[in-house]
Amino acid sequence: MKRNFQEALENRRSYYRLWDKSPVSDNKIVEMLRTVIRHVPSAFNSQSTRMVLLLGDHHRRLWDIVKTELRKIVSPEAIKGTERKIDNGFRSGYGTVLFYEDRTTVARLQHENPLYSNRFPNWAQQTSGMHQLAVWTMLEDMGFGASLQHYNPIIDSAVRKEWNISGAWELIAQMPFGSPAEDMLNKTFIPENERVVTFGCL
Repeated sequence: MKRNFQEALENRRSYYRLWDKSPVSDNKIVEMLRTVIRHVPSAFNSQSTRMVLLLGDHHRRLWDIVKTELRKIVSPEAIKGTERKIDNGFRSGYGTVLFYEDRTTVARLQHENPLYSNRFPNWAQQTSGMHQLAVWTMLEDMGFGASLQHYNPIIDSAVRKEWNISGAWELIAQMPFGSPAEDMLNKTFIPENERVVTFGCL
């Protein structure tokens, strides 16, 4: 469905139970990601964000890697609940988007703009956040459910090796998505007037 931007933001939620079904073609998903990567802004037009789309067996392999890496650091008792969460939620979905930032681009901008050198890593994180929100919202508008996960840096090395991803790319987040297997969750909100301060408004 097509919503305006405000409606799309209002309907975005975290979905932790997903089905391996898609309301659109894979080409539509790729087209959406290319639209985001082209049009979402970045500091100094750095265009430092990179995204990796994993579907089918590649998607499931990612979450198998997550479980494998977690077993190395989590007790056998504690890992059982985590594995159920992964298997019944993230791995059971249709795909995953991996969000990266290209550290080579960030380093180049630091060198070219020494006055702002210490700010570029923060700006790269902000750029990644904008891409994450854009993808999340557009997936929602396509009929998917999604959530944002952060198993990095635990999985960084294994993921890089599995898909031959550049060592210059820093993994920021993982976004599993699929058809929602649960109703849209209600959200609680801190009052807006405690979070937005205005001056000069009529």
